[in-house]
Amino acid sequence: MVQVKLFDCEHEQDLEEEINRFLSDLEHKQVVDIKYNIAALREAEDEQIYCFSAMVMYIK
Repeated sequence: MVQVKLFDCEHEQDLEEEINRFLSDLEHKQVVDIKYNIAALREAEDEQIYCFSAMVMYIK
């Protein structure tokens, strides 16, 4: 059965660490695909906020 795992972090390195930790428990052949997205938002007072997210599709 194909499953998905969603990740959402404010920092790129945090996302990388979380995904690598998750993937370390899977075999290579279990991974179907990984989708990656970045969103940038401007808050009040010109503060820019980034959202790094990914979806890992895998076979359980």
